[in-house]
Amino acid sequence: MTGNANTNLPKKVDVAIVGAGPVGMTIANFLGARGVSTLVLEQRKELIDYPRGVGMDDECLRSFQALGLADEIAANTTPDQKMRFVTAQGRTLASIEPKTRVFGWPRRNSFIQPMVDAILHAGLDRFDSVTTVMEAEVTAFDDQGDAVFVDVSRRGVTDRVEARWLVGCDGGRSIVRKSLGIGFEGVTDSTRWVVIDLHDDPIGRPGSYLHCVPERPFVSIALPHGKRRVEFMVFDKEKEEALCSQEGVRKLLSRVMPRPKDARVMRSRVYTHNARLARRFQKGRVFIAGDAAHLMPVWQGQGYNSGIRDATNLSWKLAMVARGEASEALLDSYDRERRDHAKAMIDLSVTAGKIFSPTSKTVSWLRDRLGLLMNAIPPVKRYFVEMRFKPMPRYHDGVIMKTTHDKVEGNATGKMFPQPGVFDTAGVRRRLDDILGLDIAILSWGNDPQLFLKPDECARWSKLGTRFFAVVPNTQHRSFQGNILPGTEILGDADGALHEWFADQGGDGSIVFLRPDRFVAGIANPQDIGRVSAALLNAFHAAR
Repeated sequence: MTGNANTNLPKKVDVAIVGAGPVGMTIANFLGARGVSTLVLEQRKELIDYPRGVGMDDECLRSFQALGLADEIAANTTPDQKMRFVTAQGRTLASIEPKTRVFGWPRRNSFIQPMVDAILHAGLDRFDSVTTVMEAEVTAFDDQGDAVFVDVSRRGVTDRVEARWLVGCDGGRSIVRKSLGIGFEGVTDSTRWVVIDLHDDPIGRPGSYLHCVPERPFVSIALPHGKRRVEFMVFDKEKEEALCSQEGVRKLLSRVMPRPKDARVMRSRVYTHNARLARRFQKGRVFIAGDAAHLMPVWQGQGYNSGIRDATNLSWKLAMVARGEASEALLDSYDRERRDHAKAMIDLSVTAGKIFSPTSKTVSWLRDRLGLLMNAIPPVKRYFVEMRFKPMPRYHDGVIMKTTHDKVEGNATGKMFPQPGVFDTAGVRRRLDDILGLDIAILSWGNDPQLFLKPDECARWSKLGTRFFAVVPNTQHRSFQGNILPGTEILGDADGALHEWFADQGGDGSIVFLRPDRFVAGIANPQDIGRVSAALLNAFHAAR
């Protein structure tokens, strides 16, 4: 339900979320799908209607797939968006154009954020357990140890809501983070940029181009539905009022098109890059996520995606604890798993900005020579083209299998599991996650994993909502003669991708434990599954 300042607030909920941006709404959609009572509080009257993020990756779309919204969202994206760094002479320094679908979606996509936000917002109406209230400002909160009491002001009247947990998704100036006294470490770049969004794309060239021009570096990005974004560096003495005036916008656009006066400008604004990371993402029963927890320059388009990673990581844990499937100790893993990767993405974005935007002609010349040289070396070129430089999330702590020496056990453990096409029990080809759902999953290659678990172990996993799958070659999908116990589903490996993945694991095992966010919690050989199962039940803090 979506309400306004006149809507009655629930007195008590499991989770209160501050901020109806993409991160807050993603968490709310996930919790709603799990039946967790959730209240979303947004101080604005309406969702923000101007474009902000314009880059979405495959991990992000996979998260939206889990919410049942990915196909609708994908209709508002441009897939396989190339990114090219171009010299002032028009030569390509580096081209990023990955074609992989390893996680089930294109790795790079452009999108228009208000359209996606609207889909996330409408998605909340599917759930009776979720209430969204606009024009509701959180003025204070009090974590009393067993609950958080949240003061909500609406048109001068303050109500108090009791929540088991509070999540601050309220942006870079987060009131929640500041109220917790959590430091926001990092730097604010002195360089400013003016962003201009255009209707009826007057340039038309697909892809994203970072023009490394020392006189004034600029960016040109093709967006879905005939939109275009261009961004120009702002110099010290330039004023926003002049740059964003009709004359100022036309002068800037004259660098990228012959008739700037004919361009249909949606909006223009100046912004400053930040590289900041909260010292911690949790304090007691209160969490922060998205821009409230980290800010990063836009050059790799990872600010939005990192926020959705936060939402995905935190929401399944909140759901398991709220539903009584796990103890509250599970929630402590959120900070340990997410903070290091957010820092890695900040560092990557800062480095990309330094490569792109020097205004010294000497430094630019040296960069261009080195870049062109590296681009001529095939392995180096592939490194950029296939986007191998992007730090993929790999958890070294948290809800994963570890050795007695506190090391990650298994090469795939802590990494995201691939999402190939599979055939379900009815013989219909589907994406893997559409079959696995939102629960923990145990997949075994060529066998039923339940055959190797003791009955009490199966019962404990089933209590967590775990689903069991036997993955077989597609040739055996309809005729498999092995033993299959009740409760295990057979999946056909449509294109051989899962056969290849399990073969690559070598001696690590053939039975994989997947978390709800589709990261590998652990892998085991059939006759060693009891040891791994026991350790992972502890890692999930499974209720007894």
